Amino acid sequence: MIYTDIALGGVIVAVLFDLYVVRTSLLTKSVFWTSYAIILPFQLITNWWLTSRNIVMYSPDAIIGRRICSAPVEDLLFGFALVLSVMSLWVYWGRKGLGPKN
Repeated sequence: MIYTDIALGGVIVAVLFDLYVVRTSLLTKSVFWTSYAIILPFQLITNWWLTSRNIVMYSPDAIIGRRICSAPVEDLLFGFALVLSVMSLWVYWGRKGLGPKN
């Protein structure tokens, strides 16, 4: 399995998790997309910094080859899946009263 497959699989799992497992439906809410728009530039800056300095390197055989800010596009997919999953859990646990106690 290559990184592209893993990233696409991660997005599919995160979407199904949001819509059908925890049922937060963040993908249908503008607050999620606004939050993601705030997060995305920082992800791009971090990806650029790590990949342009060869701190993180990818095998050309494991990615499709397209890059944004020096990082493979798969990183954007993977980052999206992570953000969606974490935010879905945050909302879900908040609804269940499992958040931080004062």
